Amino acid sequence: MNPFSTLGIRHDIVNAITDLGFETPTPIQEQSIPVLLSGSNDFVGLAQTGTGKTAAFGLPLLELLDFDKNYPQALILCPTRELCLQITNDVKNYAKNLSNVNVVAVYGGASITDQLRQIKRGVQIVVATPGRMLDIINRKAIDFSQVRFVVLDEADEMLNMGFQEDIDSILSTTPNDKKTWLFSATMPAEVRRIAKKYMKDPHELTMGKQNTGNVNIEHEYIIIRARDKYAAFKRIVDFNPEIFGIVFCRTKLETQDIAEALIKDGYNADSLHGDLSQQQRDKVMKRYRERGLQLLIATDVAARGIDVNDVTHVINYSLPDEIENYTHRSGRTGRAGKSGISIAIINAKEVGKIRQIERTLGKKFTKIEVPSGFDVCEKQLFALIHRVHNVEVNETQMEGYITRIMDDLKEMDKEEIIKRFASLEFNRFLDYYKNAPDLNAPLHDDRSSDRGDRPERGERGERSSRPPSADFTRLFINLGSVDEFTRGDMLGFICNNAKISGKSIGKIDLKGVYTFFEVENAVAETVQQNFKSVDFKGRTVRIELAGDRDGGSREHSGSREHSGGSRERSGGGGGYRDFSGKRKEDRGGSGRSSSGGDRERRKRY
Repeated sequence: MNPFSTLGIRHDIVNAITDLGFETPTPIQEQSIPVLLSGSNDFVGLAQTGTGKTAAFGLPLLELLDFDKNYPQALILCPTRELCLQITNDVKNYAKNLSNVNVVAVYGGASITDQLRQIKRGVQIVVATPGRMLDIINRKAIDFSQVRFVVLDEADEMLNMGFQEDIDSILSTTPNDKKTWLFSATMPAEVRRIAKKYMKDPHELTMGKQNTGNVNIEHEYIIIRARDKYAAFKRIVDFNPEIFGIVFCRTKLETQDIAEALIKDGYNADSLHGDLSQQQRDKVMKRYRERGLQLLIATDVAARGIDVNDVTHVINYSLPDEIENYTHRSGRTGRAGKSGISIAIINAKEVGKIRQIERTLGKKFTKIEVPSGFDVCEKQLFALIHRVHNVEVNETQMEGYITRIMDDLKEMDKEEIIKRFASLEFNRFLDYYKNAPDLNAPLHDDRSSDRGDRPERGERGERSSRPPSADFTRLFINLGSVDEFTRGDMLGFICNNAKISGKSIGKIDLKGVYTFFEVENAVAETVQQNFKSVDFKGRTVRIELAGDRDGGSREHSGSREHSGGSRERSGGGGGYRDFSGKRKEDRGGSGRSSSGGDRERRKRY
């Protein structure tokens, strides 16, 4: 018998969640569901991300609502589009064996017309982000006068994002006798005030100490010189061949920088940040959930609501400004009772911040060393051996080749074959990591500077880039190949909107989510002025001087070609990727681009 039945959940729902793999309630579910099923209390639940809060409030809602009536009876507010969609999908999955359950996701970045149409057809549960929900209310397109339950999920983050006034306006349209359920990972004063304002004698449930992290997560940090940050980051990734991780950066630009450099260096990576359209975000998340990506590079806000199974690592490329955000970051791994690792990459000046986080979490961080080149070689080699040991052999397809293979190898015994096979990979590892420097910084080293945070150098610190000529100005535009632009498309887009001739445009350097291009000095100001009111598919188009975004002014090497040279060269800064079978430079050397065939092989992983 599934333990959820003993909590008061009906069999149709228990059968649905059993199919989803729910076997034992998490502590927050076990203690909150019986309270919420009574339907008679306001409720405050404090628990870390990844502890099963969606089911904690979603299952009781399915028990308490009347699905024979097609009007809004429950409103769930959450901070981000990703979380909104995640909650909606989860509740629908819980209710798959029930009839006439209508759940609508209301969030910005998607067609409001479609959302209004769904609401008009009838809905019992509305899951919404505050901004879009307020827009629909102001259109008088929804009636919350009969709402019985309001859930504020990730309440601390909604307030951090400035939604206080929107929440006030939304809740003013709901009945005074509704029940309010508030769930949060932390309980800052702002959340305490909202609980006091909208609740009457709420039942409070705290799982563990406030702000403490998931007990299944190991917290580690490395100390490096800032100029070595990107190279050290790649060493960590290469030392964990099976990594499936989320990398947190402080700014949108930093996520773009890191993701672009990783892609260029042969890693399966992409970025997630606020400048992406909803379609772009959905595309990135689909690839990540399907493991088409190994590394998701994200900002704190963009990553809220990401609920992906089996994330092995969270890497803090930059520590967050707010300590609470570290809790949310690390909570992306170690979910549903599984273990995970959170690693912070810091310089010597940031050790004090690690101590602050330790005190807040009540957990000790472990200082680890940046792996040496030989350590990475050894780890990759045995990861390869492990994959060979566990590979599934297609006997039917191999049958036509096995005789020839055995004939070619008949002069070698088993031991000789193994040695040669291992050497084929290990020799390449050793050659690649030969003379790789020690990237660990002494604790007292205070020579770090923020200048090294971006991936502009290889491990030996070389740079090479092509500055714009004296007659041209280099500009940045926040559109790129993910917006389905080719260089020709971008040329036409710039000419049409800037009202200049194509002869005035120089090199166009098309990236994933942005582009650098050169224009004659005489028209540079005109281009910027004419683009001030331009949008693309509802998104504001920004054009800025590339100086700060492009790795500095001309005196600081001009264009930002991460770790070396033009797009025809792979440059420095790429760790050995065992799944491509090709080697990339990790020490700032020139390297060579992967062939098309290698890129095809990489797509399979």
